[in-house]
Amino acid sequence: MEKLISARLSGNILVISLVLLVIFHILILLRIVPYETVWGGQIVDSSSLMILECIALFLTIMFILVISIKIGYIKTKRFMKANNIGIWIMFGYFSLNTIGNFASVVSVEKMILAPITILMTLLAFRLALEK
Repeated sequence: MEKLISARLSGNILVISLVLLVIFHILILLRIVPYETVWGGQIVDSSSLMILECIALFLTIMFILVISIKIGYIKTKRFMKANNIGIWIMFGYFSLNTIGNFASVVSVEKMILAPITILMTLLAFRLALEK
């Protein structure tokens, strides 16, 4: 897999994807994008929406930070082992998210978001393989 795509390119694609995801979650919070299209259609009230979307935004920003450290946008030597563990956690999270998207009753999640999360899972795996 290392010959198919570089770790740096994988990281760059992930960062761009995650920045777009941050924008998507903000649009959901602003109710520009209907919240019925996410969370498997399980959000029933605005307080649930706020909590879940804030968690999603926090995780997404943390993922951007972890990737940025891994590919060298943020220079640090102190947390490299923890950062490498973070990449593997991202891989697991994206894997579970892919399964959840395919299991969703919401067609947008199943048809659009599931293939995107497959790509993100593979990119995270490539990044995790990098020493």
